[in-house]
Amino acid sequence: MTVEAIVLTYNEERNIADCLRCLLWADGLTVVDQGSTDRTAALAQSLGARVISHPFESFAAQRNLALGRAWADWAFFVDADERCTPELAREIRSALGKGKAGWWVPRQNFIFGRLTRGAGWWPDYQLRLLRTGKASYDPRRPVHEVVVLDGEAGHLEHPLIHYNYHSMAQFLRKQWRYSCLEARAILAAGETAKARSLIGRPVREFWRRFVSLKGYEDGVHGFWLSILMASYSFVVQARVVTATSGRRPQLAL
Repeated sequence: MTVEAIVLTYNEERNIADCLRCLLWADGLTVVDQGSTDRTAALAQSLGARVISHPFESFAAQRNLALGRAWADWAFFVDADERCTPELAREIRSALGKGKAGWWVPRQNFIFGRLTRGAGWWPDYQLRLLRTGKASYDPRRPVHEVVVLDGEAGHLEHPLIHYNYHSMAQFLRKQWRYSCLEARAILAAGETAKARSLIGRPVREFWRRFVSLKGYEDGVHGFWLSILMASYSFVVQARVVTATSGRRPQLAL
């Protein structure tokens, strides 16, 4: 069976070459680029990748486009800031003929340069290895995508290495974008939020991250990550509240 490695990109000049080099074991490389203004596309083509340029609608839409144009038996989705180890590559090859429709892959997350194990960051399973023709992404989830799988999924043991968030500025930029997409999905589903959720949801998210998911095991690092994820929850709720209340339209979507 054949496997096609697929990477979604936007201005990933910093990461794309190293990402694609670790995927050269695959039978083909495809990059779905949303209109990068740097050298992402050129670097990808120089490493033999097929580059598909497509305007961004949502992460789910980009992944569905990639699946629709995939030519291999299997699609392996990797983010530009992730790295596939030789051990994971061998495990993927051995898993292809085992009758599953997909495989969950664990991730090791390096956040601000530090390996992070608590607060939900390990094993951080992602359903990334998909049998083409048996998988699609739920369009109602434009961010933090959900796979709709026709069949059973297994779990791999060797992790993807994720160099997640090099700096606080990068973290805030990404979370601001994600919060907008998530709030739009909530509104599109006809859901609302009350003003008290501006406090309740972030408090519960901090407790979930720091206590239930053992963020405390990462010490101060885990504490601040839990605070940041609680802040993200606040921003999502604030976007929904302001969009549905009619107040302060400058914060509306």
